[in-house]
Amino acid sequence: MSKPAPKSKSVQTHHAGVYKVDSIKDVAEFLGITSLPDAVASTLASDVEYRIHQVIEEASRYMVHARRTTITTADIDLALRTLNIEPLYGHTPHAPSTFRRALPFPHLASAGAVYFVEDEEIDFDKVLREEKIIVPRGANWTAHWLAVEGVQPLVPENPPTVPREEPSSENAAVNGKPPSAGASPQGRQQQQANQQNQQNQLVKQVLSRELQLYYTRLTSSLLPPSSSASDTAKRTAALASLRADAGLQALLPYLVRWVGEGVVGVLREGADGDQEGKTLEVLLDVVGAILENTTLFIEPYLHQLLPAILSTLLHSTLPRSHATHLRTAAAQTLGRLLTQHSTTYPSLSPRIMKTLLVALLGGSAPVPAPRSRATNGFESSLVNMMNGLSSTESRGAQKPLGTREGAIRGLVGIGKEAVRKGVLEGGGARIVGEECATLGGDGVDGVLDAVMTALQTLCPPSDMAESLDPTREEDVKLIGQLSTLLGEFFTDKVVSRGDRAWAAGILQSVNS
Repeated sequence: MSKPAPKSKSVQTHHAGVYKVDSIKDVAEFLGITSLPDAVASTLASDVEYRIHQVIEEASRYMVHARRTTITTADIDLALRTLNIEPLYGHTPHAPSTFRRALPFPHLASAGAVYFVEDEEIDFDKVLREEKIIVPRGANWTAHWLAVEGVQPLVPENPPTVPREEPSSENAAVNGKPPSAGASPQGRQQQQANQQNQQNQLVKQVLSRELQLYYTRLTSSLLPPSSSASDTAKRTAALASLRADAGLQALLPYLVRWVGEGVVGVLREGADGDQEGKTLEVLLDVVGAILENTTLFIEPYLHQLLPAILSTLLHSTLPRSHATHLRTAAAQTLGRLLTQHSTTYPSLSPRIMKTLLVALLGGSAPVPAPRSRATNGFESSLVNMMNGLSSTESRGAQKPLGTREGAIRGLVGIGKEAVRKGVLEGGGARIVGEECATLGGDGVDGVLDAVMTALQTLCPPSDMAESLDPTREEDVKLIGQLSTLLGEFFTDKVVSRGDRAWAAGILQSVNS
């Protein structure tokens, strides 16, 4: 008995999902496809339903992560972006749309419900009668000092300071009030102990114990100077710490005061010994290390550092064995200070230049006016400064040669322009040359070396020197110009070097 033939499966065209087949056919007719088979429409409806479930499942994850129980349009939009599907524009949570159901069409009973977004009607008469809304100012920002050197400024942006408590009767002596006449000796001792404790607390608030220990060991390693190997190693390590260590800002005012008091103490004693010279060298090294430390805010303390540097530079009686080195080191430190801070303080360079010019040209004839030529800002400031020197400053007491030497080395440390204005055009070389000729070579080696160094700064000597010939008309004219510019004394020094190119370069530096 043969088996019956299998029955052919009929194609299932009924779709029982959420998304109806009729919606697929409506979209197809809108796109111009009039004859869409039922099987294709059912398959497309199933795929659309799958995509909808996928989007809703992805949106529910955003809902769960946001700890909400309702899916919003923002979740749907994020889900579409995650699935790389173009988002639905116009349906954002920031501008929710309100839909309204339209009335049924009486002539078309089979038509379904129609929804539309209702536009808001604006009554212009009501808008014109209402008060105008003032638009608030936009957000802006401003800057203020939260704290300056650990002190909070009294500005409205900062929180108010906490008021101090009223002093009690037992602390009256601490706050400056005298104790009562009938106070016992034990009471006065207690008040003195309270005052000492309060002072110790204030010191701890200003400077921590670690910084106090660092300050003590630092100063003891630097001074007094010693030539032993261990002390030299300690001094080198201390200077290296000042150059590179961060966190020394709170210690900076104490170091500056220590340097100033040390310089004043050495110069006031007027001792001409090797120990005093080494002390000044160490103090200048400390100033140089502080200037090299990029983590320190040195600008508020420049007015305390400059007197120490200028006093070392311009003092007339420095120890003989260290005088040249001290003035050279002070000039280099001064030049570094002006290079770093003259931009922030434009008046710093003119003030220093005036001090050096007064030290160089003081006690002499009035400064002659420089030759008229085009000048830049720095040159014009120097011209005005030399022309503005009062007769009292220029004709005052005679300046010692040590002071004039320090002024010349200070000009060399500042740069070529300062040397040209002070030593050449200002007449500094002529003044110093006349004094050297008068003294007859007694104690003039330092100032002579300073002037020759300044001239070499303007124009370095040539490698292939050619001597000046007094019989040649050209060389005679060159020597006469040098004599007018430098005076007889330093003209002889330049001519004795036997370098015609160098002499011509010195004149060219003034005429250029």
